[in-house]
Amino acid sequence: MRYLIDTNILIFALSNQEYYIDKNVYSILNDYENTIYVSYSSVFEAIHLYQSGRIKTSFKNVSEFLKAIKTGFNIQFLHSKTEHFETFSKLPLVSGHNDPIDRIIISQAITEKLPLISSDGKFKHYKTLDFIYNDKKAR
Repeated sequence: MRYLIDTNILIFALSNQEYYIDKNVYSILNDYENTIYVSYSSVFEAIHLYQSGRIKTSFKNVSEFLKAIKTGFNIQFLHSKTEHFETFSKLPLVSGHNDPIDRIIISQAITEKLPLISSDGKFKHYKTLDFIYNDKKAR
């Protein structure tokens, strides 16, 4: 099966915070029969958070950080396409949730028909999204 992970799941994996990944999501991520995708928007966001010091990892610089994403995990990159932005333009506005990066990731998941794994409970308000909630407290 194919899945798209949100930025927070990528960060938990990269920063050795796997204890924030619940057992159901952990089993999805570690099943090598699954294909796990990450949006380049998530990569952009993760680099920004790393550079601004808002996340801590064992990597010495951004190059190591990027190399880990590319080679250290069984992750495929999802490029943005025109169809994703068409879906983005049709997404409903959800009260209290207007993060454009989240919304493009949601649009990619909807367009590509990929279940989206995230710890952000606000994603459940997007009715056409196949959403898998990662309960950070469940593990």
